[in-house]
Amino acid sequence: MSENIKVALIGLDTSHTVAFAGLIHDPATPAEQQIKGLQVTKCLRFDTPFQNTEGLDKRQAYLESIGIPVTLDFDEAVEGCDAIMIEINDPSKHLEYFEKCAPLGKPIFLDKPFADNLENMKKIIELIKKYNIRFFTSSSLRYDVDFVEALAKGVDAHKVTVWGPVGAAPAGSGLIWYGCHVFEMLQAAMGRGAQSVSAYEDENGYVFQVFYADGRRGTVDMTPGAYQYGALIRNKESECALGCVTMRIPFYFMLMKEIVRFFNGEDILPLEDSVEVMAMQVAAEAALASGKAEPVFHL
Repeated sequence: MSENIKVALIGLDTSHTVAFAGLIHDPATPAEQQIKGLQVTKCLRFDTPFQNTEGLDKRQAYLESIGIPVTLDFDEAVEGCDAIMIEINDPSKHLEYFEKCAPLGKPIFLDKPFADNLENMKKIIELIKKYNIRFFTSSSLRYDVDFVEALAKGVDAHKVTVWGPVGAAPAGSGLIWYGCHVFEMLQAAMGRGAQSVSAYEDENGYVFQVFYADGRRGTVDMTPGAYQYGALIRNKESECALGCVTMRIPFYFMLMKEIVRFFNGEDILPLEDSVEVMAMQVAAEAALASGKAEPVFHL
């Protein structure tokens, strides 16, 4: 690839498109937060229930003001690109646009959540394997500096509690749409091996218990409107590590650094880890409906 990797942005219904483009192209971005080595070639715009026309128009105007053309034509959007970032707020469209992008054979970053349901996630995985796609998906919370520093303290994760907000999705499941962030943090702290998820709901939100075959346990606490993330990692004895997300370094910047590494050929995150994040979300949603612990899918 060239020194500046040419990236096509697919989707404009999410604020992430604007945030990531700004880190790469906006001269007003603080120097210490500017992302080097990437060049956004074009952005593909289309309608979803997650953003109205006025909002899309404002986002398009911003992208164009920093030199990024916006198009309604998919072929034009991906022409001449080296890599693709699928930035779609509506998870129900992830498979549709992955099917369009996969045959191009380019590295793909797929923004969270992985998909809108387990079956569509499996279809995306089939496409990854069929076209031998280099693939990366993650919530930015996995790479937040405060969370990463808590993990780096080396406390053996026997019990982990993570917390964050839950939102009502304009379409589809709010738990799938927004729950990806806290479940990403849990998976990063605990590693793979989740077996089942139970659920509790009250006026304060949701509490999910994630059980592991080796006796470990994770707790996910999701509160409507409480936009604060954090994690408490404990071992079997008295050691613990606390990571409260302060945004002292924006987590979008931290994720973009990982995306640059990925587009430069580095392996960032095993597919199995990303699958488990989505599988825990699906099990959590099933547990809310059934009132009992539900199994976690594994590849």
